[in-house]
Amino acid sequence: MILLNMWFKTFQKAKFLFLIGIVFGFQSRGQELLCDVQIDPQGVQSVDERVLTDMKKSIRDFMNQRRWTNDNFKVEERIKCTLFLRLSGTVGNYTASAQIVASRPVFGTVYETLLIKFLDMEWGFQYVEGQPFDFQPGTYTSNLTSLLAYYAYIIIGLDYDTFSKFGGKNYYNLAQQVGQNATQGGLKGWNQFDGTNTRYFYLENLMSQQFADFRESLYNFYRKGMDNYAEKPEEARPLLLDVLKKLKIAFDQRPTSILINSFLDFKRDEFMSILMESTKQEQKREAYAILSQIDPSKIDDYQRLLK
Repeated sequence: MILLNMWFKTFQKAKFLFLIGIVFGFQSRGQELLCDVQIDPQGVQSVDERVLTDMKKSIRDFMNQRRWTNDNFKVEERIKCTLFLRLSGTVGNYTASAQIVASRPVFGTVYETLLIKFLDMEWGFQYVEGQPFDFQPGTYTSNLTSLLAYYAYIIIGLDYDTFSKFGGKNYYNLAQQVGQNATQGGLKGWNQFDGTNTRYFYLENLMSQQFADFRESLYNFYRKGMDNYAEKPEEARPLLLDVLKKLKIAFDQRPTSILINSFLDFKRDEFMSILMESTKQEQKREAYAILSQIDPSKIDDYQRLLK
């Protein structure tokens, strides 16, 4: 049996864990994010382990202890995310790449579906042990806090988009404000002249009217499809096909879109698992026709839909 389907069969376990949470009083209000931080320092010579430990803790505390919205989150509702930093440069003045990953649970299961898995190659920042992490949305303090806040808002926006139509709009606007202020630091990744595969264009794509129908189809897929998948898997597949159709429309307008490329990279396996379980050959053929056009480098994988 396909692994995805096994995850969806754990409904009773999810109910048990939820009840245990209530019994032990997990009704308190917490911050929005539950962010893990991992740091690979191999590109930096002679970096003190104590500095790395302090950096990791400071970043984690900044993401997890700050309140990013006006909404109340229960502990079990916090958005799970991970920040993988690969450092290079010199001690105190780092260049880095960062992979940002976030997910949200599927209702009635213990399965986590990805919201973002994005590799940002432009993470230049300064850091010394004990450095304060000051941040105000309307001002620029440092590139590091700007980067962290930028992705905090994007992660929250992506999560909110799956629970209400265009629910993440306000948080994308806040991320955009952070990005505009951060151009004062003069480092790469914050404007349109730094390349097309940057965080600037990732957010620009999310906010573009050209991707509005795609965003709306994602809400339908997550909320009406994935959240009901445990009981009604057949109802999810037409919604998935609608996502692909809207993605194709956006692709025709923006064929080099970083949002499309990134989305396909981390959703491909999940989509294939759902589609391969379909008993309707026309669904598989329709999905193949779209995927083979917008993601031709993986056509060999998609051909499994025709067998």
